[in-house]
Amino acid sequence: MNITQLIVYPVKSLKGINVTQSELHGHGLAWDRRWMLVDAQQRFVTQRQLPELATIAVELTDQALVLSHPKVDPIAIPLEDPQGNLRLVKVWNDHCKALPESEDVSHWLMAALGEQAQGISLVRFATEFTRSVEEDFLAGGEAHTYFSDGYPFLITTTGSLDALNQALVANGQSPVPMNRFRPNIVVDCDDAWAEDQWATLAGEGGYELTLRKPCQRCKITTVDQHTGTIPAQAEPLKTLLSLNTQPHLKGAHFGQNATLTTGQGGTIRVGDEVVSTHRET
Repeated sequence: MNITQLIVYPVKSLKGINVTQSELHGHGLAWDRRWMLVDAQQRFVTQRQLPELATIAVELTDQALVLSHPKVDPIAIPLEDPQGNLRLVKVWNDHCKALPESEDVSHWLMAALGEQAQGISLVRFATEFTRSVEEDFLAGGEAHTYFSDGYPFLITTTGSLDALNQALVANGQSPVPMNRFRPNIVVDCDDAWAEDQWATLAGEGGYELTLRKPCQRCKITTVDQHTGTIPAQAEPLKTLLSLNTQPHLKGAHFGQNATLTTGQGGTIRVGDEVVSTHRET
């Protein structure tokens, strides 16, 4: 098996960046979910509330995070930490320390997205703060992440997407691309749902990821990641539910949440050969 795609999402719920390689950290791929949008109550804002966030493209240069949108000129946000007071922001049930970016970003978001972006601002994770991953699936270990939903890595496979798309087409629906699931690491694997049996995934670069928990999917999977719109059918969520790939769990699942167990500071590359170990049954 080989890694066929690596995707970094510097800003939670905005477009991802396909990269050929990335530095590995306990909190995820380099720059992944370092920034997040929050509302006036400092609660996280995602495509669940604003599907149009999918239309904002992201680029990383040596000096800046650059946001772009068809309606406005791009805006560059310096990579060096902004000056300002730390604030507490909320991701699900976690309170995290963050640094606010300038109000210029808020004005830019309003220009790009209109009144629905009223009161939304951009914050940056304060790296001196540690946000722990839930302990239930860590087998006594510990892990941390930035502004991801809960885990530092999300792994998906081409075989599972193929199986899902076959089911969609059989139901008269259109197939979906992998970006509906916003993974970090895509593995080229012929066997559908094979990742659900993996315990670890080790790469030729000397790193090892431990797969912790099936990823329960939400309505973001129904958002067209190119147009920021939601088609009339609740797909692929509806078909995923019918496939019931995790019969012992409620909801629809696709992919596996993972943590880094070996290889801090190492490099993961597209094309890396990876080897899995299997869960004990």
